[in-house]
Amino acid sequence: MRARDTNHPDAATLALSALAWVLSDSQRAERLLALTGLDAGELRKRAMDPALQAAVLGFLGSHEPDLTACADALDIAPHALVTAQRELEA
Repeated sequence: MRARDTNHPDAATLALSALAWVLSDSQRAERLLALTGLDAGELRKRAMDPALQAAVLGFLGSHEPDLTACADALDIAPHALVTAQRELEA
């Protein structure tokens, strides 16, 4: 087993940071809710659910400008968000 790289946040932490970034913009947040069919209360209840976290990262991955902007805001490479999504889906 390989030692964990502590310089990078884990997949769940990245997903929660990405969710916070998505929710920081009302239009983007509304688009997320519309595409997932969730309401704000359900989103809050399920924020720790790996499936929801993967869906948030998938939402970003489906629109490259958002993926890139989120990665820039979180000071990470865009592929880190894609990798986190894959980890959460596993």
